[in-house]
Amino acid sequence: MADGECIIEVEGLYTRFGSHVVHEDINLCVRRGEVLGLVGGSGSGKTALMRQMLGLETPAQGKVRFSGLPLHGQDRKKLQYMRNRCGVLFQKGALFSALSVYDNIALPMRELRTLDEDIIRRLVMLKLKMVDIDTRHATKMPAELSGGMIKRIALARAMALDPELLFLDEPTAGLDPQLSDAFVKLIQGMRHELPLTIVMATHDLDTLVALSDRVAVLAEQRMVALGTLQEVINAKHPFITSFFCGERGKRILENNRGILQG
Repeated sequence: MADGECIIEVEGLYTRFGSHVVHEDINLCVRRGEVLGLVGGSGSGKTALMRQMLGLETPAQGKVRFSGLPLHGQDRKKLQYMRNRCGVLFQKGALFSALSVYDNIALPMRELRTLDEDIIRRLVMLKLKMVDIDTRHATKMPAELSGGMIKRIALARAMALDPELLFLDEPTAGLDPQLSDAFVKLIQGMRHELPLTIVMATHDLDTLVALSDRVAVLAEQRMVALGTLQEVINAKHPFITSFFCGERGKRILENNRGILQG
């Protein structure tokens, strides 16, 4: 469980695309060691907020700090060093279609230009085993893979540089319930073994309940709730009511009552 230290701090953040306002005055501390779930309706800016936490986009106003250091305005070398401490699992995996499984995972290691190919080979095979993929699949191309395998291999690539901060964008989207459950268990196992902090954007309530220590809710350009799942459910807001308290939400929460009470 997180100890309260902020690994990511967001202060007074505003996001605009032309005249379209996405975020207004977002303030957030991602605590070291926690899984923070980001939820919100379509267009609420979950992915945009994660991109700003990675330094891939610059907010119109406000600050983002990574381990106490400003993320924006850094020179290219320092920014890349910070990014190398982060891993990202994109929504659809985003594997490079022209590269094999092996080369997709090896790519972040090769970009460091400090590791020889023998070490890279051993590390790639280790990352495949970490996500329960047999190493015989290393030569396959993305087009030959199932949706579940793509997610796992994309996760192996995200973990290539042993990041301390992992971003998951809709990690179980497109997976059937069995594969989704297996992927959640994989994340839970990795979290038990590794000193990871995770920021996860998801619309899947099962995944949110299973993995999140705290939840941040984005609606109406603002963060309308932040806290444990139970605290968020008790907050009074129309989006929270519709998301958590509909028929499906009530069923999921009832099935996970032990998690909520624990």
